[in-house]
Amino acid sequence: MANILDYLRWRGDLPLTASPFNAVDSLILSVLAYVPFDGVVPPSTTRKGPTIAEAAAGLAESGAAAFRDGDDRDLLAALAASERFGSMRLCAYENVIDIGREKQFAAVTALTGDGSAYVAYRGTDHTLVGWKEDFNMSFMTPVPAQEAAVAYLERVASGLRGRLRLGGHSKGGNLAVYAASFCRPRTQRRVSAVYNNDGPGFDASVIARDGYRNVQDRIRSFVPQSSIIGMLLEHAERYTVVQSTESGLMQHDPYSWSVLGTDFITVQQVTDESLFVDRTLKEWVGAMEPAQRELFIDAVFDVLSATEAKTLSELSGDWLKSSITVAKTLRGLDEATRKVMLDALKLLFKAMRESLPAIMPSFPSSKEAKKRPKARSD
Repeated sequence: MANILDYLRWRGDLPLTASPFNAVDSLILSVLAYVPFDGVVPPSTTRKGPTIAEAAAGLAESGAAAFRDGDDRDLLAALAASERFGSMRLCAYENVIDIGREKQFAAVTALTGDGSAYVAYRGTDHTLVGWKEDFNMSFMTPVPAQEAAVAYLERVASGLRGRLRLGGHSKGGNLAVYAASFCRPRTQRRVSAVYNNDGPGFDASVIARDGYRNVQDRIRSFVPQSSIIGMLLEHAERYTVVQSTESGLMQHDPYSWSVLGTDFITVQQVTDESLFVDRTLKEWVGAMEPAQRELFIDAVFDVLSATEAKTLSELSGDWLKSSITVAKTLRGLDEATRKVMLDALKLLFKAMRESLPAIMPSFPSSKEAKKRPKARSD
């Protein structure tokens, strides 16, 4: 199956004047937000920033850029060589990691050449603080990155004229929706579309607010058929299910999403596995008070932080040393913290037991299992 790199080979020679902006273009620009443009794209909202082709050349010349993976490097090269994207100018690059505030935020804006600007929010990177902030969404709204997303949109809106499209992949999709929902009314009126590519939802209280409802019909959500990340928390908007060439959690990878022509290949609904995980996590989170969620998440990341790893690759790089450190830290936990973690895990297993019958009707729930008579031993 073809993916976004194949799309660029097929459609890269067609400018937006010949083939209008579409959801695949949006995913591509959302992934572009993962590229480390530090020192290459200016932080100001200027229309004279480098083109994508110029930014790619600048990164190649410096040789210092640490790409998320090889696919991102290939994507940037393909974008630079294409007529459709190569001449788009980039500006307002921002990249902030604040361990103290548990904040990971990055964004870049592309002037698409059709009278609009595309505000692309970066998803979760490989840093532990980035993942910690994602988990904080289960008990905190807004998290620092969401506040930064609104401020960033207002800064771009004040510096650039014209319509605004917003988007992102993973947490970036969540940030795009949050920014569109809670920016000033005059900025919100300029937003023509918001693209959430397998990003998590929100607490129900956020969805109930007028800001979200005002922009809800402009939100375009896409999830792969075995989505896990994109099904987290609550969604009020409808979503499109995209076929993926991967399985399980790996379907979160945007390079696995199948493309045909100017659109994604879609399926009718997410898989039973996705529904099971979604139901289980919602049951689990709902069974805990926000304070309990916070204590559990803090405890988990305190244990991981004991390894002194700053990124997931560092954590897994010397997995034996990390495992030993984690085991020692777990043994050294105080009784109260150990109880918090144990209680949370018990609730998780209970949620799994209760959710499975919804996917496999023949499988008894924990309540039904308790009602069954015990087998006689005689």
